[in-house]
Amino acid sequence: MRKTKIVATISDQRCDVDFIQSLYDAGLNVARINTAHITPESGKVMVDNIKAVSDKIAILVDTKGPEIRTCQTLSDTVVEEGEFVTLSYSGGVLDDVKNICVNYKGFVNDLTVGNKILVDDGDIAFEVVEKHIKYLLCKVGNSGVVKKRKSINVPGVEIKLPSLTERDIEFIRFAVENDLDFIAHSFVRHKEDVSEVQKILDEYNSPIKIIAKIENVEGVENIDQILEDAYGIMVARGDLGIELPEERIPAVQRNLVRRAILFQKPVIIATQMLHTMIEHPRPTRAEVSDVASAIYMGTDAIMLSGETAYGKYPVEAIKAMNRIAQEVEPDRDRRELTVPLKADIPAYLAQSAIRAARELKPDAIITSTTTGKTGRYLASHRSFFPVFVKCHSSRVVRELALSFGIHPSFLETKKNKMKIQKAAVQELVNQGTIKMDDLVIYVGGRFGEDAGASFIEISTADRLFLKPKEIR
Repeated sequence: MRKTKIVATISDQRCDVDFIQSLYDAGLNVARINTAHITPESGKVMVDNIKAVSDKIAILVDTKGPEIRTCQTLSDTVVEEGEFVTLSYSGGVLDDVKNICVNYKGFVNDLTVGNKILVDDGDIAFEVVEKHIKYLLCKVGNSGVVKKRKSINVPGVEIKLPSLTERDIEFIRFAVENDLDFIAHSFVRHKEDVSEVQKILDEYNSPIKIIAKIENVEGVENIDQILEDAYGIMVARGDLGIELPEERIPAVQRNLVRRAILFQKPVIIATQMLHTMIEHPRPTRAEVSDVASAIYMGTDAIMLSGETAYGKYPVEAIKAMNRIAQEVEPDRDRRELTVPLKADIPAYLAQSAIRAARELKPDAIITSTTTGKTGRYLASHRSFFPVFVKCHSSRVVRELALSFGIHPSFLETKKNKMKIQKAAVQELVNQGTIKMDDLVIYVGGRFGEDAGASFIEISTADRLFLKPKEIR
């Protein structure tokens, strides 16, 4: 059973029920909707079609976040290496020098002489040589054509843009209205960016969880405080690879995964994982190694973007990820058990359950949960043994679709909460997931599921019943 979860981007240009069903059958766990390219109306169609396929597919809405782009009105501008141009918020500022206009009013104020400016995902570079009140005089690093609405990155510079745009706020409300599961907020720089999203969710009393996209230097440097406030993180290597020297990305990715595991939060690795499969039916060897490397690092989930949004081989891309994960996961090194950062009984019980599993080699680890917290704690230890989590709400089933090694399913809460343990195990036996003589480790709570885990029981499944014939 595959443990690493798969996130796939769905486009409004290709989101019919049959297509999404084919992705789900191939191994899709979480459907990502990129709000940069849709309207709320087209987004609603996507959401309805995803939900029509399965109530187990989690839906993640990706905001644009604070970003700088070249102006909508900019005409294609040819620049030559060594040439001097100006960059400004306004129009042409010098009669004899080409001007590149940007959509951020504070751009000139935030930068200084010596800063590097990268346009269109780093395809064209500029260096600031003079700073004036209304413009920056810059030297062109390499020739190219600057077009309208292209991304602008300024590595190492703190840009004072607001965390949320009006469009972001619109789609956060869209997520609330449509009862979605995750909001992946772009360009998170510090915990305050997470708090801005949470404030809106709190206004609606929404349980939607926030995934912080780490794609700039500030986000990397402030990762611990971000992990304190966010549900999880996404390592968005596209912009991160522009903000940082490319040779630093592997080490930064590895550290971000480690920090997420330490904080017992889900982590997604994203961007160009199987990029070749946009046009070709098979991945390159380097791409296979990239996916495998992310799994060896211990990521919870791996993500496809263009491969499934508009690529020629979307189903094949998910199947390829599935095969790579199934081949690589058994070959992982055993990790040191994560020591809980806070004094939390369920966290210590989860650690104890995994430690016992390493010695006893059970057929399954089982728990029941209201919030999903115990399941996430178990996931943080990257168990080699299957972890079955019986959830008392369908929302929590979908939330755990991002957590490594967790196989969640819905279990209706019984009136007598003391019988939840029996009901959870009985359902797994009835489904044929485990057998009566299988050794299981059960992590449960005797004071009601809302109080969290409070005990561990280790036995064969049949010993959890008064008599085997009680199972119907």
